[in-house]
Amino acid sequence: MTEPAPSVWTRPRPEPRRRAPGVDQYVAAALAIADAEGLAAVSMRRVAGDLGSGTATLYRYITNRDELVELMVDAAQGEDPLPEPTGDWRTDLAAVAHALRATLLRHPWLAGELAGRPSLGPNSLRRSESALRAAVALTPDITLASQALGAMHAYVLGSVATQQAARRAEQRTGLTKEQWQRSVGPYISEVIAGGEHPMLARRVLEAEELDPDVEFAFGLDCVLDGLAARLGR
Repeated sequence: MTEPAPSVWTRPRPEPRRRAPGVDQYVAAALAIADAEGLAAVSMRRVAGDLGSGTATLYRYITNRDELVELMVDAAQGEDPLPEPTGDWRTDLAAVAHALRATLLRHPWLAGELAGRPSLGPNSLRRSESALRAAVALTPDITLASQALGAMHAYVLGSVATQQAARRAEQRTGLTKEQWQRSVGPYISEVIAGGEHPMLARRVLEAEELDPDVEFAFGLDCVLDGLAARLGR
């Protein structure tokens, strides 16, 4: 069996040659590409080319694309300062959730990477430590604290995925949400008039259209209420 390569976090970084880009510049260029075009657009050749560097020079610092993505994930997680702890578990966990959401909305490709194996870079570790400190204020049982964080993260990832799917639909169709609603309006009117879906009719005719921030806050409150009921002391 082939031995795995050493982690990017344990290898020393070589100093950039005179006037050559360094690791941070390559990672920043890769982030810009991923944010604009999606993670699939990121390649070692593309990143090097965008910086006017040879691909061989990039390989001197970063072993392969997987390693580059790992560096990108950690860089994205280090963009914002950690929320200041208040000592109140609910306030602190809510701050963790809002900070994660902001990062994911800024980098649409990131949610898929955070849903897999945990990132182990220094910024990611600091975020994890901060989140666990908030969770153990709810329950000192580290297993339950980890499960609480997992439930909250799953909610944030799902909420952001829904919001990003709406953005992609606008980009794909060229229609805003309001324009799409007008385009399907006659059909929905026929469905409502048929009388077979009274709850759907109430949803369309009576329910408010809420801002995504409001919907996120409501869902997060529900998650935190559930954690309080299950784990609160």
